[in-house]
Amino acid sequence: MSSFKAVDAQDILEIRKTSKECLERGLIVAAKWLSELLLSTAPEKRATNTSPSGATFSTSTPTRSQSPQALASLENRSPEPTQPLTQTSLSVISDGIVILSNLIDNARSLEIGLEKEEADSLLAARSCFEARQFHRAIHLLKECKSCKGTFLRLYCQFIATEKNALRDWHKLDSNRHQPPTPINLFLGELYDLVKDASDPWLIFLKALFLSRLSRREEAIESVLLSIAGCKWNWSAWTLLGSCIGDSEELSSLLHLIPLPLDHPLVQMFQIKTLNELHNPSENEFQLCDRLLTPDFFPNSVWVMGLRACVLYHMHDFAQAVVQFEKILVIDPHRIDDIDIYSNILYVTDNRLKLSKLAHEFLVLDKDRPEVCCLIGNHYSLRAEHEKAVKYFRRATQLDRTYLSAWTLMGHEYVEMKNSHAAIEAYRRAVDVNRKDYRAWYGLGQAYELLSMHHYSLHYYQRATALRPYDVRLWQAQGMCYEEIGRLREAVECYKRALIPADPHEITINLKLAKIHRTLEEHSEAVAYHRRVVEVCQADLRPVQDFAKSSLEVAEYEMRIPNGDLVLAKEYLEVVAGSNAEDVGKAADLLKQVKVMIEKKNALLHGDARGTVVDPAV
Repeated sequence: MSSFKAVDAQDILEIRKTSKECLERGLIVAAKWLSELLLSTAPEKRATNTSPSGATFSTSTPTRSQSPQALASLENRSPEPTQPLTQTSLSVISDGIVILSNLIDNARSLEIGLEKEEADSLLAARSCFEARQFHRAIHLLKECKSCKGTFLRLYCQFIATEKNALRDWHKLDSNRHQPPTPINLFLGELYDLVKDASDPWLIFLKALFLSRLSRREEAIESVLLSIAGCKWNWSAWTLLGSCIGDSEELSSLLHLIPLPLDHPLVQMFQIKTLNELHNPSENEFQLCDRLLTPDFFPNSVWVMGLRACVLYHMHDFAQAVVQFEKILVIDPHRIDDIDIYSNILYVTDNRLKLSKLAHEFLVLDKDRPEVCCLIGNHYSLRAEHEKAVKYFRRATQLDRTYLSAWTLMGHEYVEMKNSHAAIEAYRRAVDVNRKDYRAWYGLGQAYELLSMHHYSLHYYQRATALRPYDVRLWQAQGMCYEEIGRLREAVECYKRALIPADPHEITINLKLAKIHRTLEEHSEAVAYHRRVVEVCQADLRPVQDFAKSSLEVAEYEMRIPNGDLVLAKEYLEVVAGSNAEDVGKAADLLKQVKVMIEKKNALLHGDARGTVVDPAV
């Protein structure tokens, strides 16, 4: 850990300054995140810092080869949101960062003077923004020339047009002509106003508009430029994360970020993005522990929340519960990630804790989507599925992009055997975020209920592509292939499921044994049955769990030439001496195998006595 650069006085100054800048521009979430991060550092570090006059944005980037044509070529492209990033596009993004980042410093001195002249207008507009009077704020800022005034005006225009688009979209609820997502017709005009911006904050807006226009590569380039100019703007990092399709793209982009890979911002971004992709590993867990050391942010409940989510995605539910309980002791009113905590309590069937949590947070804030999700889980665990759907739907009304609520609503409809409603909910989840395997998996389950196995396969395959080491997904595919009679493909899926499966797992081995027997591949079938017997005996499981597998192995050894009759006898004795339902069959086979062993021994002894050795030899 000592090799990593700790948070120093300069970092504290930049965090404090950027938090103020975010607040002045209406980036409330980023400002809140930065202020909480600041409080999580050691008090002595904060106490020794005062804000210097004339502090400027850092614009340094790693040295890269420059290409004047790179930016122009990128501006003319408009790739689909799901198009994977290529090495060429990554190189273009890298070159574009160098070209545009050099423009940032030049305009900064002029900006400071304009901000002083427009201070009163900015204050009035900021007050209107706080009151959510966006059109009034736009009017007050119409004459402002500073970058800050321009940012706030355009951001207000963006929010106002987004609200209008959402309202028009909701008018088509329950209408088959409703598009998958709201359509903001003014995004092109807003983009034109910032397409030549050099201020890092306006470049962030440019990236935001490009992202909403599904111009992903250009959005990534712009957001990296914004980070180069103002690295602590957490809104930019959040936007960058939303543009990343999978863990491979994340690995490629980490090297383009104009910060060292061991910088705490890069590490926090990496952990958060992999959590959102449901794909963190032990490495991310270790990064969380490093960030919680005294050198970084030892009191950060946000980093603790990241750690809890990593444990959740790694299925270490016991430790995740311990971490969430620690967070609630430190900050009992923290609503962020409370839905994840409720998911864990639901999965572990902890009714008492989930009920207590639901009642406490319902009083705290009933209009937060996370709280609605928590209450929905509470009712779902009590098998009150109609009430659960009501709260999950309420969560989606509060935040249309709240993915978990759509997915959990789909799960409830599956429980209610309402496949068509489940499919609609899962499709909404996919529209919000195509990177979440749970919605694709849910679609596969819903179509499986309708016995539409080819459709199920398609969606299970989409889920598996996002989460290639999930046992359930490979098992689901295998079951679908079984249903449509494609047994070879089923075998491959079950074999893939065994790779990440628990070594003590027997269900998949039994499925493989059954299929191989159907295919008349008896030696392969018996190999899986032997594995089942060995695992069950090692785990001291009851004989009933492996009795049938023991009989299968014994019968096979008795049937083939030179079979292992001693092994067959051992297996049959175990079953015959138990209270398993196959005890009668085992006893009969045991008698037969004893006779076979006696005959074999007699034959061997007879051969030995009848052998004549020629003394001349």
